Amino acid sequence: MSVDDTPAGSYDEEIGVEQHFLDHAYTTLDRTRSSHRAAQRRAQADHGVGNAQGLTERDAIAAHFGDLAARLEHVEDRLVFGRLDTVEPSLLYIGRIGLSDEDGSPLLIDWRAPAARAFYQATAAHPDGVVRRRHITTKARRVTSIEDELLDTGRADEDELALQGEGALISALSRAREGRMGDIVATIQGEQDRVIRADDNGLIVVQGGPGTGKTAVALHRAAYLLYSERSRLERSGVLLVGPSRVFLRYIEQVLPSLGESGVVSVTMGDLVPGFHAEAVDPEDIDAAKGREAWASVLKAAVRDLQRVPTQDQTLTVWNRSVVLTVSDVVEARTRARRGGQPHNVAREGFAVGLVDLLARRLAAQSDAPGEKPDSEDVDMWAGEVRDSREARRAINLAWMPTSSRTLLDRLFARPQLLARLNASVTPHLSQADLGLVARAKGSPLTVSDIPLIDELEELLGTSDALAARTASERAAREADEVARAREAIASQSLGGGIVTAEQLADFARGEVDVAPLAERAAADRSWTYGHVVVDEAQELTPMGWRSLLRRCPSLSFTVVGDLDQRRGHHRPATWKDALGPAARALSDEYVLSVSYRTPRSLTARAQDVMEAVGEPVRYPLIAVREVEDSYALSRIPGGTQTPSPRGDDSVWTRVQEVIEAESIRLDDLVGQGRGRLAIVVGSSRAEAWGADTVGYSGLDQRVSLLGATGVKGLEFDTVILVEPAEILADGPGDLFVALTRATQRLHVVAAGSLPDGLEA
Repeated sequence: MSVDDTPAGSYDEEIGVEQHFLDHAYTTLDRTRSSHRAAQRRAQADHGVGNAQGLTERDAIAAHFGDLAARLEHVEDRLVFGRLDTVEPSLLYIGRIGLSDEDGSPLLIDWRAPAARAFYQATAAHPDGVVRRRHITTKARRVTSIEDELLDTGRADEDELALQGEGALISALSRAREGRMGDIVATIQGEQDRVIRADDNGLIVVQGGPGTGKTAVALHRAAYLLYSERSRLERSGVLLVGPSRVFLRYIEQVLPSLGESGVVSVTMGDLVPGFHAEAVDPEDIDAAKGREAWASVLKAAVRDLQRVPTQDQTLTVWNRSVVLTVSDVVEARTRARRGGQPHNVAREGFAVGLVDLLARRLAAQSDAPGEKPDSEDVDMWAGEVRDSREARRAINLAWMPTSSRTLLDRLFARPQLLARLNASVTPHLSQADLGLVARAKGSPLTVSDIPLIDELEELLGTSDALAARTASERAAREADEVARAREAIASQSLGGGIVTAEQLADFARGEVDVAPLAERAAADRSWTYGHVVVDEAQELTPMGWRSLLRRCPSLSFTVVGDLDQRRGHHRPATWKDALGPAARALSDEYVLSVSYRTPRSLTARAQDVMEAVGEPVRYPLIAVREVEDSYALSRIPGGTQTPSPRGDDSVWTRVQEVIEAESIRLDDLVGQGRGRLAIVVGSSRAEAWGADTVGYSGLDQRVSLLGATGVKGLEFDTVILVEPAEILADGPGDLFVALTRATQRLHVVAAGSLPDGLEA
């Protein structure tokens, strides 16, 4: 039956109407992509006037159109997802990007635009001029369903609107997991939208329990800020810090699907370029390494590398002797410190000054008394000083160059040295902390080491001449280049937003945008970002916060997490306590209290367990959906069993049986071979069974064996939770995480005792 043959206002007719619009939107998208690429090719082929300025302008224009095209090429699925029927009367279509018709009239409204706000925030009590809100579901380039919400009943009667469907949000939540997080742009709820569009005036905290969508909210807020503050953020970018690499893989498609690519995604273990840490310290060691007192201890350790000899030294240079006095070293050290440069950078001035001093003394030995040394003689003797082993050794011992990894290894491996430095500063570490961090030189880096490495990198710096330039010098130089670029733009009539003065200045400096911004920023430890998003932020230590604050001097942060999911046994009482040095930047705190993902019965059970173990949740949840038969318990006779390799463990045998049964059940529920299952175990059983504690396998196969720490931030259709008492031993937060990962069913398998609240 054709659209023309369907009854007026029928579901099929409405589908046909929306399909017609969708076809037009995709035609416009394809045309716009092609137009941008064609403009890029024309710019690249244009030789301009042939001088350096003309070539720079050409490259800037080509890069601009290339960036516009790249953003659109990431946008394909679910281009259109909403429609508003307003009292105007008029229709507004909402999508993941904005599009215009050939005549320039708006066709599709970007979900981040002010005009789209009502799609997320209008209610029946406050319709905000909206009569009907329609959710449009598509697959590939076809409309598959529509869902209507009536917001203004009086107008609806007047306009004779027919309503279709029965709930876009619940439909989306009930779909099978696919191993990657999808965007929620079509189903953002009012409380989420208020966070996404919040003013960027400092650090905001988004407290959200399991299933509240806090991660999705953070990602969509990043996309919103990149849209609303593009002029500021397109050159500085956004930093996203996640709890694990698998988590970053899980969310990696969300921002590109919203047309944004200027985001650097890292874990704390990968925060410093050139260093990669996956190992996780035990709770007490992690806390000891996270104390903010390390800032003063590490500063003392670097100063300790600048040593004054106990007596004057007679050095042999070629065939002569020259004296380096104690006062020479003191004066050179004072001059070098006066500049406030990092240790390795300041060392260059220190060494050059002493080399010149010794060279002049040696040259003076050949001249008559009182005669000024010849400059050529001084240069010749300076070369000899640099070649002298004794002179090099004396200068190095007075100001020892070193790397952050070498110095940190030395501090951990030499308890007496660390204790001496610690005693010299205030605040300082406790004796218990000093004992916890001791380890052999050459031990693998842990995630807790990275903020200490970052602190040392800041204190030590690099001897590269570029790093010696101060921030004010660089800012002044860039301001001058931007001013010249504005003159070039004016002389060539390149205004109108096609190319900015800042872009042109980048090209003039040779900072050609060959690599994407995210790639360049990720490789530069000193890069300062315009905004930072931190997920699972409850896990960060004070030293970790110092590292992140360093990367965003404007203190523009979106911080999301859940204090109830904090790892270990020491849960902060408030977010101010959890933020440490970042608390000074806190401007607002939002609480997401509605759980959209976890079934109501599982949410209630998880909260009951936390209450029973003496750690009641501080932020209770309201679950909006229920799944029938969402909980199961399999008991294994024989009582508690010590974890052993899978082949020798009867618990593993029972788990295999449960996997088979739950896979069949999932097939019946969501389709053959679809959906994801996770077997979640505590740390001791994870080691015995060879479980993935990082989570690498969590995305790539239907059934994954994971440690409880590897599932944080992830979700699965079915979770098989093994020996929950073992997970509780690692901390109540870990158990709360494990209990709330399932969107359909939680199946507990246990031979040992059960925490209260997990009985059948």
